[in-house]
Amino acid sequence: MSTASMAKGTTLPAPLPWSGLLALSTAAFTAVMTELLPAGLLPEMAPALGVSEARVGFLVTAYAVASFAAAIPLTALLRGLPRRPVLAGALLGFAVSNAVVALSSSYALTFGARLVAGCMGGLLWAMLVGYAARMVPAERRGRAIAVVLAGITLALSLGVPAGTALAGALGWRTAFGVLAGLAVLLVGWVCRRVPGFPGEPAHTRVPLVRVAVLPGLPAVLSVTLFLLLGHQVMYTYVAPFAAHTGFGRTDVVLLVFGVATVAGIWVTGLLVDRCLRAVLLGALALCAAVMLVLGRYAGTPVVLLGSVALWGAAFGGAPTLIQTALVDASGPAHADVATSLQTTVYNAGIAAGSLTGGLALERLGPAALPWTALPLITAALAVVALARRHAFPAVRGRA
Repeated sequence: MSTASMAKGTTLPAPLPWSGLLALSTAAFTAVMTELLPAGLLPEMAPALGVSEARVGFLVTAYAVASFAAAIPLTALLRGLPRRPVLAGALLGFAVSNAVVALSSSYALTFGARLVAGCMGGLLWAMLVGYAARMVPAERRGRAIAVVLAGITLALSLGVPAGTALAGALGWRTAFGVLAGLAVLLVGWVCRRVPGFPGEPAHTRVPLVRVAVLPGLPAVLSVTLFLLLGHQVMYTYVAPFAAHTGFGRTDVVLLVFGVATVAGIWVTGLLVDRCLRAVLLGALALCAAVMLVLGRYAGTPVVLLGSVALWGAAFGGAPTLIQTALVDASGPAHADVATSLQTTVYNAGIAAGSLTGGLALERLGPAALPWTALPLITAALAVVALARRHAFPAVRGRA
């Protein structure tokens, strides 16, 4: 600090509690890995469980359905309890469910373990952002939340491809075993480095119904649903689609997608506050165009990988854009409640998208996947184009 600064009485901001925030970020990483890892392992898991690849894809559906169904009731049931034991309990649930998947040869048992993991995921996502915000002063909350949510990007860009590669080298059971071990280690990290906070008093809770009807919010939630429906149709079954095109390296496809999401998030961060509507329209239009190209020309490896890269870049930035629009529509006072609604819709989209993709795969084959995704993503684009007043205005208001 300079002498002039000291004379004026200014002080440097307090450092972030990096160890605790990185523990929460690793929890986000573990949740995303647990949810999406089966999407890259369909060909390996199907014979071991004695079911079709589409049925293995339904393990993603099971997680998302459970997360969707359990997030609000579990959060409401446990809101009064101290936060750190609830967080540790959710992580132990991940450890147990992933260990069961690693050891099970029964599809029914594996399906049940995925339901447990989904319940833990719904509870975890309801806690992470609020937990990060309580760990730092008000002026540092944005950066703290960004650190925690970086675990999602890391899981998508590196974790899922690395897990798929590990499964290829050592077997898919090893990949789930590693995830179970990570969750156990993470419980110890959380107990040592993440501060404990009391539960939430009943009189401070904002009713969900009041927020759900705010102008613009239904449109933002609709875009979330349609985009996740279309995206998950393709992403869950990217392995059989890649095999159908003659390019059997699912790990490479997922790596290209994941790295591209990082670029998409970076570009979106530069543009979101200046031209949210235009960037979101462009991202959704690009996603739709990619589905069209994949449906017609994916047989060429260069076209396949190039299209996947554009898809990853467009989808990587879209959640940030939609989340920003959500907060604009709800206002800062209702942002947490609005985000909980979006989390539920997000998981509903994942569940319905993976189910829709599985049905298309079983009945029409992998070539039908991009054509199934295309109208859903187009619907999201249409909602943004039409919702100009409250949800996605050309000029954003500042609440």
